[in-house]
Amino acid sequence: MNSTRTSAPSCIVFPPDASHFNFKPCIIQLLPFFHGLDLENSYLHLREFEKICNTYNDLNCSMNTIRLKLFPFSLKDKAKIWLQNLKSGSNRAWDEIQQ
Repeated sequence: MNSTRTSAPSCIVFPPDASHFNFKPCIIQLLPFFHGLDLENSYLHLREFEKICNTYNDLNCSMNTIRLKLFPFSLKDKAKIWLQNLKSGSNRAWDEIQQ
């Protein structure tokens, strides 16, 4: 009688090297957060996010993959809802997310 939990497909399509991403939970604590509020600057958030990602070095995957994997963790509230409402599979590269 228990229904199975299903999640909506992600708007992010990860590159093949994403399975080799060496995830370290402590990196999430360093990420800036963006809530999608009118007083927040999305460009500043992206700049700060990239700055933190650039300090993270993983020889098993590209910087594109690192950014795609970590970006959802930097969003909260309205910004997280925005990401979840993007068309499934519509983003394959960091440049697409930025736009």
